[in-house]
Amino acid sequence: MAQTVRRAIEARYPSCYIPSRIKERRAKARALRMEKQRKPDKPEDFVCYSDSDSEEETPAQQHTVLSTSYNFVDYVRSREIQAPEPRSVDPSYATRHMLTHDMFRETPVNLGNMNKVFCSQWLSDRQVVFGTKCNKLMVYDVRSRSLDAIPTLRPRAPWPGAEHQTGIHALQINPSRTLLATGARNSCELAIYSLPTLDPVCVGEAHKDWILDMCWLDDEFLVTGSRDSKLALWRAPPAPAALRAPQHRFVAPVAVRECRAGQKVRALTFNTKWGEIAALTLNGYIHVFSASTFRQSLSRKLPSCQDLVCLATQESGIYAIGCKSYTLLLDCRTLQSVKKITSRYNGCGIRSASFRGHMLTIGTGLGLLMFYDLRAGKYLESNIHSSKTVTLKASKGYVFPDEEADGFNQVKYVPAIYTHCYDDSGTRIFTAGGPLPAPLIGNYAGLWQ
Repeated sequence: MAQTVRRAIEARYPSCYIPSRIKERRAKARALRMEKQRKPDKPEDFVCYSDSDSEEETPAQQHTVLSTSYNFVDYVRSREIQAPEPRSVDPSYATRHMLTHDMFRETPVNLGNMNKVFCSQWLSDRQVVFGTKCNKLMVYDVRSRSLDAIPTLRPRAPWPGAEHQTGIHALQINPSRTLLATGARNSCELAIYSLPTLDPVCVGEAHKDWILDMCWLDDEFLVTGSRDSKLALWRAPPAPAALRAPQHRFVAPVAVRECRAGQKVRALTFNTKWGEIAALTLNGYIHVFSASTFRQSLSRKLPSCQDLVCLATQESGIYAIGCKSYTLLLDCRTLQSVKKITSRYNGCGIRSASFRGHMLTIGTGLGLLMFYDLRAGKYLESNIHSSKTVTLKASKGYVFPDEEADGFNQVKYVPAIYTHCYDDSGTRIFTAGGPLPAPLIGNYAGLWQ
């Protein structure tokens, strides 16, 4: 949870320097090794070993362990008095504690007759912005429970027709939280707004088909991926000076790259640690581009993957790919499969995925949010109900009455969770989506806190 390297004030060692902690640490490490050495029913294709597998620790390592307090009270006191002690806290601890102790409760969000929420991000501690299939960009205030519509940016060319107005599929905020990138009124174009005012900045024109995902490389450069099998690199212009009537300019990309061996870019992510862009295409390939040169370095065919939808990256560099019936973890250095996380529910398509520390959050097509502990190598287990994994089940949401959907309504309807996002504290989760079948019109949104 928290780590504070204590320093002795009067005595030779700090108060947490208790030698018996080494014996307890060795016993826990031994038990963990025995658990890992148990032969699973199906052996893993790829196994990684670390230095922690060694039972022996050097005197210097033992001294560091004994001088480190893992007490949260020590962390808070050290921070309050601004002591010159190295200290850190696990940002995912609050989320993990609330999940394992069954503390999250859902507050449904009424979206009226909107159709399917595809993407979302927290703007601040009280506002969430999201985009829908019906081309609406909305801001939800979690305190007043009000919805505000943000005007979508018009294209410069003549209106191409309704076939190019297929929804806002992606939405990303730059690291300094000064710019918001999303889809324009024409789903083939990029729109950038300034924050926190949400004034329009520019519209980017390059793609010939829908933009399905995007990612910021830094505060200025952005990459978009489209169904035209191309990636475009953009440079966001400076926000215009305050005018009476907000205006936006039209910009061209810095560079456009064809995704070789790929068909229709479905998802993008930026691996900060290794400085590379990973792209997922619908023909079952993952592609890697260098962020510094914007050139494709390698491609790999994924093993027997169907219905590839989402892609996420952990800080350490692990890629998570959501497939039809499981989540695939890849080592970013080799693109080899590290682990295949099978779903605990049949017919459960993975629709969204994100990392928070060592915890992988998975949104499914059955209205369930699941949580996988990477360090333990299993789904997060409840501390309240023994032998039960932690899941959050979404409420029903809204489905537009449709005669063609009579056969579908005969079975119990559950919404698909197309998007989810945590606030900065990790104590609130916004989940949203809608009906999984494409012809059905409906929506779902909920705030867990």
